[in-house]
Amino acid sequence: MMPGQPVADAVFADLQPRVAALRATGRNPGLGTILVGDDSASAGYIRMKQQRAASLGFGGRHEQLPGDATQADLVGVIRDFNTDDEIDAVLIQHPVPAHLDYEAALAELDPDKDADGAHPVNMGRLALGMTGPLPCTPAGIEALLQFYGIAVAGRDVVILGRGFTLGRPLSMLLSLKRPGGNAAVTVVHTGVPDWAEHTRRADIVIAAAGVPGILRPEHLTPGRVVVGGGVRYVGRRLLPDVDEACNDVAGWITPRVGGVGPTTIAMLFRNTVEAAERRAGSGL
Repeated sequence: MMPGQPVADAVFADLQPRVAALRATGRNPGLGTILVGDDSASAGYIRMKQQRAASLGFGGRHEQLPGDATQADLVGVIRDFNTDDEIDAVLIQHPVPAHLDYEAALAELDPDKDADGAHPVNMGRLALGMTGPLPCTPAGIEALLQFYGIAVAGRDVVILGRGFTLGRPLSMLLSLKRPGGNAAVTVVHTGVPDWAEHTRRADIVIAAAGVPGILRPEHLTPGRVVVGGGVRYVGRRLLPDVDEACNDVAGWITPRVGGVGPTTIAMLFRNTVEAAERRAGSGL
């Protein structure tokens, strides 16, 4: 089993002395958070992240907009954070109310302050192998595989799912010539009729489709590595892509609960610290 919490704990342990070094120079890493509306789950996620930020000694601030806020209202808050020297990284809590355009709002964010690593500029940096904030869930999966000593370089990795938040950026990250990457990566999806032929030959299978239970034991070769990255809410239940019966055939597998989630959160804070370090190094 490959639980994510030990990986996240190791990331936070690495960040603590880096935060202390920044504070010694008079700079606190600052995380800005934006929440639109009063969705209880989103508010809970923000509180959890604020508590973690406080425990690490971060500065920052939170802005909450009413559920009927306009696109202009949201953009105004984002631009305010862009010019705030005390804020190094910004999280726009997703989803936003249906009448707002999240992608257009994200495009207004200074890409160097992108805590989620989802800005189009940062996706371009990732594709080119340039320095910048990495998408949190893909980076968390990369860290998880490294933590458990799963060799990736030169191995056959199949990603089931091509979404812009996970499958596509993860395929780029794991194929880059860098520690934790350099794999032979194949991306398949539900539009590929024989996608299971690809997953059965893979050394590592990463489910990222957002289709509950799509990956089942018959889609795997026994003893392989399986990472469950995709989830979907059905009502109030959060259901994973990987059927629980896969536990019986996988050699290594992330748990149903507590797998990729903790590592995703850890990467958000790593992005914030790295943004603060870059800004400190440039004299901003």
